[in-house]
Amino acid sequence: MSRLKSFCALCLCLLALALHAPAAQADAASALARFAEDSFPETAKAIEELGASGDARAQIILESLAAARLFVDPASRAVYWRTASGVLHEAASGAPVATPPAGLQPVRINNRLRTAIQNELGALTLMAPDPARRRAAAESLFKARDPAALAPLENALKAEKDPAIARAFAQARAAILLASAGASNEQRIDSIALLRARADMGAIAALRSLHESASADAKGLAGDAVAAIEGRLRLMSHVQNVWYGLSLGSVLLLAAIGLAITFGVMGVINMAHGEMVMLGTYVTFLVQEAFRAHAPAWFDLSLPVALPLAFLATGLVGIAIERGVIRFLYGRPLETLLATWGVSLILQQAVRTAFGPTNREVGAPSYMSGAFDLFGLSVTWGRLWIIVFTLVVFGALLLALKRTSLGLHMRAVTQNRRMAASMGIRTPWVDAMTFGLGSGLAGIAGVALSQIDNVSPNLGQSYIIDSFMVVVFGGVGNLWGALVSAFALGVANKFLEPLAGAVLAKIFILVLLILFIQKRPRGLFALKGRAVEA
Repeated sequence: MSRLKSFCALCLCLLALALHAPAAQADAASALARFAEDSFPETAKAIEELGASGDARAQIILESLAAARLFVDPASRAVYWRTASGVLHEAASGAPVATPPAGLQPVRINNRLRTAIQNELGALTLMAPDPARRRAAAESLFKARDPAALAPLENALKAEKDPAIARAFAQARAAILLASAGASNEQRIDSIALLRARADMGAIAALRSLHESASADAKGLAGDAVAAIEGRLRLMSHVQNVWYGLSLGSVLLLAAIGLAITFGVMGVINMAHGEMVMLGTYVTFLVQEAFRAHAPAWFDLSLPVALPLAFLATGLVGIAIERGVIRFLYGRPLETLLATWGVSLILQQAVRTAFGPTNREVGAPSYMSGAFDLFGLSVTWGRLWIIVFTLVVFGALLLALKRTSLGLHMRAVTQNRRMAASMGIRTPWVDAMTFGLGSGLAGIAGVALSQIDNVSPNLGQSYIIDSFMVVVFGGVGNLWGALVSAFALGVANKFLEPLAGAVLAKIFILVLLILFIQKRPRGLFALKGRAVEA
């Protein structure tokens, strides 16, 4: 008897499935026929029927309709969709069409139909296996706030196991309830609290869409929530500007730290310093090309390999410049400036001849790609790694200056060159090593800058003026002054950019810096050294 019951139940299930499939096909066929009517009301009914049909092709047909890629043949009244790549498919069967019929007409839609399409697509993907699609569906329904989507959304919320997606479903439900005339006062108050915790521009839009039938208490709570969210967003905007300023400051510090050493010890205005940065970016490019060609699986190691190579390459170029040009011009600052400017042009043209004038591609390792959210602050991994790297380089340089013989000699020459020479320090050797160290640090800066800027022969020109601003503002030869001035200029720049634009902000900062130098010619942290002796 139990076997007979099981057999009967199985037969009933199969019968139900057999009856449901033709019904779904009939619904889809009826919807496609309505598309051929070229009428907005009929198209609206077609969208609703297609969403309720359960047909496997419903989603792609609706997506094609939203993207203006759904067509009707006026002669046969058949419906077709075209993929983003241009392949035409028959909507009834889903089969690709080798020879498109002549005279296809696009199915017209208006704003109301676009909203209906968005709602149906959201409902279709609420139960999708892919979590990303379910989250996208929740965001779509959150923006649409259509009461018709409330029932499927509540069903999806009950079945959802992922806490993050369940929260997105609950927020979409709250937005719909606030805009709905039939929601109770308790539902609206709970929804207001939920959206206040979301605290973004979408939440503000949903709170402002509160239905006019809401109670005075609900309206007051919604207004308070909007004010609280706006205050938090203003605060986060300032925090975001500080973060961007610190990120820019780390870039400026990397570009200027080598210049601070050469300018402080040698008194040389090195206009070719930006080209040392540029050479570091091209070393990174060559290293990555070698990894792409010979060890693509180890591409993430390209930057750690490029760092010492860039330091050595640019350091050797710097020593060659000092020995070949600069050592003959000490004490003649104007001629040194002109000579290093000429060297910068030579290096630019050499790179342009070797690699061409166009930008070169430098990839980001996996650990520097993407971003994460930190208390509402969007933090990119690339910028975070550059800040950490800058601080590590700064700390290593301070350690080298305090704990090595070269650092001791450099500090002695900075404070009193003639006394250092009389004590047996080979000042020409210190000059060469100092220039090589400053150039090597510029090369390391180039490795980092290759991740956030275009690698081209003109890259160095973008940073030379900013580097001098950092050095002069902080105090010539003072590394702590360079650190403070770089981050101060970076943060000031990012706060002024929204008010005056990027160009005017930089001009304004330059004017302020000129006025500051009028009062404090030696910068924030004055350093006693050769300049004072002179």
